[in-house]
Amino acid sequence: MKRVSWFVGGVATGAVGVGAAKRKIRRAAAELTPGHVVRRASGTARRRAQDVTEALREGRRAMRAKEAELRARMEGRVTNLAEVLDDDDDVDSLIVDGKEVTPGQVIVLRQVRDDPARRSRRRA
Repeated sequence: MKRVSWFVGGVATGAVGVGAAKRKIRRAAAELTPGHVVRRASGTARRRAQDVTEALREGRRAMRAKEAELRARMEGRVTNLAEVLDDDDDVDSLIVDGKEVTPGQVIVLRQVRDDPARRSRRRA
């Protein structure tokens, strides 16, 4: 009786395993059809192109921001708080726009943008 039950259990397990393997092979074969491969490759290429485009845009934005900062420094429109305060000034707290600023905070007061008229003349 033990042998029969083990045999039946083995046959059932084998049948389930064969069915699962068939499904897996059919899915893999469907994924490897030329149409599916082309769709997948084109989708991946499109996503990579979008990533590169966004990286270029971000790089250009950073470049323009850095250039504006450097121009402002060169023209003397940017000052450092350390340059304004003397060494003998005892400052416990600094208040900007009615709020206390703690050390290490970054504050963007305004963004300098190029004049659109100047920009169009440069490209022309």
